[in-house]
Amino acid sequence: MLVDITCTINGRERNLAVEATELLVDTLRLRLGLTGTKKACGTGDCGACTVIVDGEAVRSCILLTASMHGKSITTIEGLGDVSHLHLIQQAFIDAGAVQCGYCTPGMILTAKALLDRQPHPTPEQIREAISGNLCRCTGYVKIEAAIRMAAERSR
Repeated sequence: MLVDITCTINGRERNLAVEATELLVDTLRLRLGLTGTKKACGTGDCGACTVIVDGEAVRSCILLTASMHGKSITTIEGLGDVSHLHLIQQAFIDAGAVQCGYCTPGMILTAKALLDRQPHPTPEQIREAISGNLCRCTGYVKIEAAIRMAAERSR
């Protein structure tokens, strides 16, 4: 059964006809070619599929696209590009917080949602915000440093 929805993705209004059971991560990756959103666990546990919906970091692997009607979605592609990086993306590079890169889009979007609601978070607030994002490479120290760096640079 197809469901017609209208939502905004990376600042662009989209009219989509989606299967009622279609997951947002699949719509983004397969239908729209936004492959920065990673599909990993499929259970909302790892954070690789994190996107921002109406200002909140959410797991796109457990959200139905049909529930996105009227919502605003930001993926990593909507943050910046190679020639114009977002300050959080640049901070991740500068702090050496990018290793294999699989978790990076979800980490960056989680950091953006955090900094949008709390521009100068405490170390505890940073750790709590990224606690749902798994990284097997960095040990989180450089990721936390990158988020602190981004917060400082935004002052």
